[in-house]
Amino acid sequence: MGKIDELIQQYCPDGVEYKPLGKVCLMERGTSATKGTMQSGEIPVISGGRQPAFYCNQSNRTGETITIAGSGAGAGYVQYWNEPIFVCDAFSIKGNDGLMTKYTYYYLSSIQEQIYSTKKGGGVPHVHISSIDKFEIPLPPLPVQEAIVNILDRFAVYAAELQAELQAELQARQQQYNYYRDTLLSFEGRTDVQWKKLGEVASVTKLAGFEFTNFVKYSDTGSIIALRGLNIKNGHLDLTDVKYIDDSDFSKLNRSKLKMSDLLFTYVGTVGQVALVDKNDAYYLAPNVAMIRVVSEELHPKYLMYYFLTGCFWDKQMNKLLQNSSMKNIPMEKIRKFDIPIPPLSEQQRIVDILDRFDTLVNDLSQGLPAEIEARRQQYEYYRDKLLTFKRK
Repeated sequence: MGKIDELIQQYCPDGVEYKPLGKVCLMERGTSATKGTMQSGEIPVISGGRQPAFYCNQSNRTGETITIAGSGAGAGYVQYWNEPIFVCDAFSIKGNDGLMTKYTYYYLSSIQEQIYSTKKGGGVPHVHISSIDKFEIPLPPLPVQEAIVNILDRFAVYAAELQAELQAELQARQQQYNYYRDTLLSFEGRTDVQWKKLGEVASVTKLAGFEFTNFVKYSDTGSIIALRGLNIKNGHLDLTDVKYIDDSDFSKLNRSKLKMSDLLFTYVGTVGQVALVDKNDAYYLAPNVAMIRVVSEELHPKYLMYYFLTGCFWDKQMNKLLQNSSMKNIPMEKIRKFDIPIPPLSEQQRIVDILDRFDTLVNDLSQGLPAEIEARRQQYEYYRDKLLTFKRK
């Protein structure tokens, strides 16, 4: 930051002006087009998403250009281009004299959430120029803008390279984890392992359709959660999107009340996702999720969960049993017939302990590599925002 501070003291010690984007930028709407009306080519067509909608053979913008997606799930997304593009369901921004386009891009990126907040519309959200052009941008002299752009360009390259390295490391750890998990849970030829049907060692049930229709009421607030398929991912509960059922008739739902260490198993749609219930009196089953409750003292529930994640289980059992109708599914009676290898409990516990450590390293955002990736992203955003904050003249 030393060089920037020196430049600020040299060129704008008393602060900088802030002006509306519409006063200092060229802001233009895109041109309506469809894939069917244009010839294919290599020029990106920028529309409502984060990726080009398609590629065509003509452009309507060249050189440095900022685009803001106009509609859909990606409405408001800010991107920088330095190549010919065709702006469609989006609008473009270029800096005028005295304002660098790349500097403008970095500033707009720093207020990305504010741009998202301007979305309007019910079914399909839109972001309009009229909602953006009054946003004010600080205008330091060009030498300061150039220095900031150079620093952020280098930082962006460094951050991208570092994130790519961390992602590669994470992928390698995930592959290592999968290898050890599948090796630890491969029991072919073992004489100390019993094989039993799941129905012999656990009860398997689900929420009946009439129970859901007659007795369950969803809401967005409460304390009792109905665990749906989207809440069960890769051996973990994901509670970022939940429905509460506090106003339901629980006297009719005893069969679907979940206890600690119950194993959840999705059986419709994204079949075979598993997770363990981590507390009592907090969850009930939602449709399309089976509850597997271990009833045998010779089987560890978490060991069972890890077994269901192995490639061996999928290759030899799941993929052969899946039924295809309007979506993939597997009936309860087939789940109850899963063949389960049961080594001694001490061996099951050893396997669980090893895989827990691997799982923490690979998946836990507070301890593993994903946390490092997030920390680097936050570090970049912190320095970007600090560089782009000026005293107002």
